[in-house]
Amino acid sequence: MGSSQGSTLSADVMSLVDTLPVLAKTLIAGGAAGAVAKTAVAPLERIKILLQTRTNDFRTLGVSQSLKKVLQCDGPLGFYKGNGASVIRIIPYAALHYMTYEVYRDWILENNLPLGSGPVVDLVAGSAAGGTAVLCTYPLDLARTKLAYQVSDASQSFRGGTSGVYRQHTYSGIKEVLSMAYKEGGPRGLYRGIGPTLIGILPYAGLKFYIYEELKRHVPEEHQNSVRMHLPCGALAGLFGQTFTYPLDVVRRQMQVENLQPMTSDGSNKRYKNTFDGLNTIVRTQGWRQLFAGLSINYIKIVPSVAIGFTVYESMKSWLRIPPRERSKPA
Repeated sequence: MGSSQGSTLSADVMSLVDTLPVLAKTLIAGGAAGAVAKTAVAPLERIKILLQTRTNDFRTLGVSQSLKKVLQCDGPLGFYKGNGASVIRIIPYAALHYMTYEVYRDWILENNLPLGSGPVVDLVAGSAAGGTAVLCTYPLDLARTKLAYQVSDASQSFRGGTSGVYRQHTYSGIKEVLSMAYKEGGPRGLYRGIGPTLIGILPYAGLKFYIYEELKRHVPEEHQNSVRMHLPCGALAGLFGQTFTYPLDVVRRQMQVENLQPMTSDGSNKRYKNTFDGLNTIVRTQGWRQLFAGLSINYIKIVPSVAIGFTVYESMKSWLRIPPRERSKPA
């Protein structure tokens, strides 16, 4: 009886799935991939943000000591502080990223643009898709970073150079972060740090899809849908893509939390005029190594994150019965 009802429910669900347009199925597959991948590596993501932004508190700590400090200050749930905002952001971000990648890719191939039909198509489509997704979801990334930056302690204060003891504001949730960001800077306040984000995401997203699709082309047809193929291809794609763009991620994070950090000597929090000013200032005041702060843990994080993301995406495409798209040809 139970088995019969389960089979009927499953058949009803698949009948509903079959009525959905392909773009809707792609959105669902992308959103699921992003949510699963982001939650799986949330503790490592938080430590990475703290290493990138809390230079006074975490700079001298390694990954293991940083994990212990967060556990001591915030408890086990502290590893997931900001993950709510991250998941709320990543579902539409990943959904738009994967969906617009497919749309841009098909559009390029259908219009016979002078890009050919090789891997350059994946590079351009991936870059455009990354930029589109970032522009649509950036305020949620800002909220996630500000929430992850907070570390609970007895005083919630620390020394800030010439300005003495600086007391950090504690946000209660996503709504308060976005509300205060808007009050402080209007619409521009919600997009503080968007410059380095776009400069970084365009090559990163393009390289990620380019490398993944290029690796897939060398896999025999009978293994194209194998999880054992998706995981290593996705891992390598994330590893190479992130390595080339990591310093821009550091600038982005520091720009996002500038108003939470100690005042500078002139009484201002707005230290970075733009992306390149941020890069120069960090090298001059914090040393060039700070541009790679958290890179080791990012390697630990990005490999499973991208691998899980591509694997869940491909699995969801299969479950949702999304028809295979035209494969680009080797250059």
